Amino acid sequence: MGRRNQGPRLRFLERRNTYYICWTERGRSRERSTGTANREEAEIALGQFIRTKSRRAGPRDPSEILVTEILTDYAEERGPNVQSGDRIGYAIDPLSNYFAGRTLAEINDTTLAGYERWRERNPSTVRRELGVLRAAVNFAARNSRITRAVPVKLPEEGPAKERWLTRTEVAMLLAGAVGFSPVCFDIRTRMPIAWRRVTKSSPHLALFILIGLYCGRRKEAILSLRWSSIDLYRRTIDFRRPGQKETKKKRGQCRIPDHLIPHLVRAKPSEHAVGPVITWRDKGTKDIQTAFGAAAERAYIDGISPHVLKHTAASWLMQAGHDPWKVADFLATSLTTLLKHYGHHHPNSQAEIAKAHGKRPQNVRRIS
Repeated sequence: MGRRNQGPRLRFLERRNTYYICWTERGRSRERSTGTANREEAEIALGQFIRTKSRRAGPRDPSEILVTEILTDYAEERGPNVQSGDRIGYAIDPLSNYFAGRTLAEINDTTLAGYERWRERNPSTVRRELGVLRAAVNFAARNSRITRAVPVKLPEEGPAKERWLTRTEVAMLLAGAVGFSPVCFDIRTRMPIAWRRVTKSSPHLALFILIGLYCGRRKEAILSLRWSSIDLYRRTIDFRRPGQKETKKKRGQCRIPDHLIPHLVRAKPSEHAVGPVITWRDKGTKDIQTAFGAAAERAYIDGISPHVLKHTAASWLMQAGHDPWKVADFLATSLTTLLKHYGHHHPNSQAEIAKAHGKRPQNVRRIS
């Protein structure tokens, strides 16, 4: 009587000082190295091997495949090829915890609403995470791993943020960035009239604020900007990453505003500098949220994040009455998005309609 097939298992080979995955296939013993002598790492390799071997060839019905398997495949195969791979990982972690043990067939309005309640985060966060789940399901369908795509309904979009900074608030924020805090306020206007330095200056934060304000770019685009992409002679900045395609959140390029030129000239460490523009202790800065929040707190400005700089830039340009086409081109934003979120700031917004409203139509024949 033949020996029962025990399935894939780990075996430590002392002569090679490595764990091997051993299994029987068509009556023959086979083995594969895990490449490690660490038991935990070897068990992880075994789990991945079992998942790959147990995957049936051809598309499967959604009731036969786990949500976690789809998410893992999407992260491993799609994640390295997109710029937002880290965001995919952040979203997959809570999704895997909630949908653990559930199949794709169990994705419906009830379970999605349950995820929203279980997550206890703002709607935009839940919408972004469920967007990753939808992308993973569609990715599996496109690659013929499931017989049909399962609809993933996203929560409604929340209202657009209207917060932008006045010129006084920008001045206060810059003062907070260089270490000042107000110590005396006007009783009538409640605006600061006396300041005192309370901490060391953060010139990298001040430069970040100025670039964000004058160029209207997102945090990631500014933090990844390098001096090699800034041409002070031709007065242009290219926020695009060399060799990488533009995503929906375009970075684009723009002409350097006149008010920003002296700040860049003063901040550039040398004529031939090519490294990161925003640096802290001579190293590139990966995130600036903590420093930005501390500066806003010192200046007593509530409810803002680095993204408010882009809102402020767009709002100021529209308030100045500039041509929306030119503003959209400068900010690397679609005209539709610009008019949707910032069109009401333009002084001529709806002016033509308001002026003509109530007048007798010119092309209508009067019947006596």
